[in-house]
Amino acid sequence: MKNTILFCMLLGSAVSAQVNRFFYDYRFIPDSNNKTEVKTEMMLLDIDKNGSNYYSHDKFVADSIGRADLEKQLKAGGGSISVNRREKPGQVSYKVTKEYPDFKTYLFRNISVDKYKIKEDKKPEWNILPDKQKIGEYNAQKATTSFGGREWTAWFTTEIPFQDGPYKFYGLPGLIVKIEDATGSHSMVLAGNKTVKATEAEKETQLPENVKILGLFGKEIEVTKEQFKKAWKAYVNDPTKNMRELMMKNGGDTNSKVAFKVKTADGREFSDPNQVFREMEKRTKESLQKDNNPIEPDLVN
Repeated sequence: MKNTILFCMLLGSAVSAQVNRFFYDYRFIPDSNNKTEVKTEMMLLDIDKNGSNYYSHDKFVADSIGRADLEKQLKAGGGSISVNRREKPGQVSYKVTKEYPDFKTYLFRNISVDKYKIKEDKKPEWNILPDKQKIGEYNAQKATTSFGGREWTAWFTTEIPFQDGPYKFYGLPGLIVKIEDATGSHSMVLAGNKTVKATEAEKETQLPENVKILGLFGKEIEVTKEQFKKAWKAYVNDPTKNMRELMMKNGGDTNSKVAFKVKTADGREFSDPNQVFREMEKRTKESLQKDNNPIEPDLVN
């Protein structure tokens, strides 16, 4: 019965331009020095005839609300625009896209105020094993691969005829329903699926010429993995460099003004640029120390 339902779902998607959405329960340990702290995020894998998109559900919702709020403010006019942090902005900020039929894969990640589109130059090389087990409601088979600086074990099912999976993983004879690295730091398990209507691509929010919002609505810088690693290393060494350059660039422009404010955990607020940058650098370095166990170590080491 499952195969019949899935077949109808796929046939329906071809007729009514629907997307096959798969929900993955992503569990990860961000700090290798504190393995008792396990975080969770619901990730979405949207598949249609052209390819797939893998991204955080919470971040998608937060970005959609933020975009709608910004467009409302722009239509209302006024002298200022407020961009507020959402209550649940999502813990996973990156997304991964794959283009069919050759599975051209891109990772989208931010460094400070810059947005990067990183082309993947390697594909997962799988070792399919005879081991089989039930994962949820699906009969699955075991496969292993070495990818991105980690050893991975995956379980795939031929009952769902997509050779795709979460993050950058693909190329098995069916959908990956579970994948985990050897250290147990990163685990993605299929939690459900449904079909959703394909929507038209969101139009870029048009900002007035004198308004720029850091990290939002800009085009991605397409780079190789080596170029990204170089940019990441520069960021780790000097986390506020891009922000300082932005302020200096706009300092003499009478038509625009860049203003920064930061509030500390104890409620103190800084607006002096030097104090702001010192506080930002302190926060960033503390955050990086606790976020030392990325899903793809080879990309940042």
